[in-house]
Amino acid sequence: MADEPTSEAAVADVLRKLAVVFADFEQRLEATPLIRKLTRGRFEPADYHAFLINLRQQVKDGALWMSRAASNIGEDHLELRSTLMKHAVTEHRDFRLLERDFVASGGQLDDILSARKNIGSEALSAWMFHEASKPDPFGLLGAMWIIEGLGSIKARPWGLKVQERLGLPDEALRFLLYHADNDVAHMEEFREMLAMVLPDEAVAERIVTTAKVTARLYALQIEEIAA
Repeated sequence: MADEPTSEAAVADVLRKLAVVFADFEQRLEATPLIRKLTRGRFEPADYHAFLINLRQQVKDGALWMSRAASNIGEDHLELRSTLMKHAVTEHRDFRLLERDFVASGGQLDDILSARKNIGSEALSAWMFHEASKPDPFGLLGAMWIIEGLGSIKARPWGLKVQERLGLPDEALRFLLYHADNDVAHMEEFREMLAMVLPDEAVAERIVTTAKVTARLYALQIEEIAA
């Protein structure tokens, strides 16, 4: 009978699988119309405004689903519960930063406040809250890997490309540039959170599956953005 994997080995295995998921996610994002316009130098102010409008609700929802997930974590994992609650507190006002970027780039506040979610955003939000409502929703660590990994890897390059193309001041790009630094710190904590719930084969599988679904829905959210 094979020895049970250690927590360290299990974490390393999940991280390898998540890296594959994220690589596929990046390819899907690069193929969306909005990101193709950005990388090919055809990005316009209306594109940036559409991006911020459609991202706002997902950002606002982030702290809410993390809080809900934390409330559904049992007493055997109080440390993970505390970590998720700290994340929720840190990020619960990020959507205000995004709103200020919208106004600083020439948008009207009422336009972003009154906007509805696109199809991808609706699906992503429903999925995240559904998962967060389950008992011990450890699979959401996979969702965090996708969303915060996107911030740590893509936010600064995207922000700098937007700034170069549109000539915007730093005050109009604080959300993207802030997350480029902030999410790197969060990703450093991610390994520690995985170690809190691994090794457990079923949990590991759920984390990877949740990452895959979140990546697909997040890409759909970006795909649906049209200026």
